[in-house]
Amino acid sequence: MVEPNSFAKHRLLLYYKGDISALILFAQHANGSICFPEPLPALSSALEPEQFISEKVCTHPAMLVSNINQLLQLDNDLLRVEPEFSEQIDTPSGIITVHMARFMLLDPPHKLMQSRECRMRTLPELRGRPPAEMELLRRAYTKVM
Repeated sequence: MVEPNSFAKHRLLLYYKGDISALILFAQHANGSICFPEPLPALSSALEPEQFISEKVCTHPAMLVSNINQLLQLDNDLLRVEPEFSEQIDTPSGIITVHMARFMLLDPPHKLMQSRECRMRTLPELRGRPPAEMELLRRAYTKVM
């Protein structure tokens, strides 16, 4: 069962990286956002690491991936959490922590994500997203490479 508030203060970036080609694609909603399951609120901005606020109790990213699997009706072994990626976004309603999960497939999941009204996009195709999302993409790309 999906926890209703598990994404109140959390989001996930979903990406694919080809092991041979090093092709990197990010999942994008039909609404344009790269954050799952919902876009970041308007007026969001990425915090610098020295500004991060440590939480006493935090949600484990594996639970978020499990919830995304249920929401998007994905197999449980399709996504793997990237443990080295955790970014904080300042929003009008408080801090949102963004984690990242990788599609564990040989080929890009274009058809799979299209069937869920999403697309897999390269970094240049995502130009023009809000500043907070562009900064998340930059940091994610740096971490993946």
